Amino acid sequence: MFQGASAINLDAKGRMSIPARHRDALQTGGLRSVTLTKHPDGCLILFPQPEWETFRERVAKLPMEANWWRRIFLGNASEVDLDGSGRILISPELRAASGIEKELILLGMGSHLEIWDASTYAAKEQIAISQGMPEALRQFSF
Repeated sequence: MFQGASAINLDAKGRMSIPARHRDALQTGGLRSVTLTKHPDGCLILFPQPEWETFRERVAKLPMEANWWRRIFLGNASEVDLDGSGRILISPELRAASGIEKELILLGMGSHLEIWDASTYAAKEQIAISQGMPEALRQFSF
């Protein structure tokens, strides 16, 4: 399970370092590759291979009316390898799609990680907080 937030800077080549606490979980079964794709909220989703395969199968089974979502998720998916330093290269296309330039936030979301442009994430988080807690959480106790 992935959880927690990490502030990370991309290097000049567009690579990001995966925090050590997430590397083992991403490299399940000795696999050094992970999959990146677009998320409809404007970030990227980073999956370990077994979780990607499950997600990909679910998306592939969507009805015909969801063809554009299939294109967004599957058509933009990129399999990338962790290098010897635990870094991944985020393609220029995916960086542009998510507005990522230099500073980013890596968020653990259970089965996967989200990669956000840091300023975009901060702005969207403030909007969510200002709108108040949604009905689904009103009965939730902390």
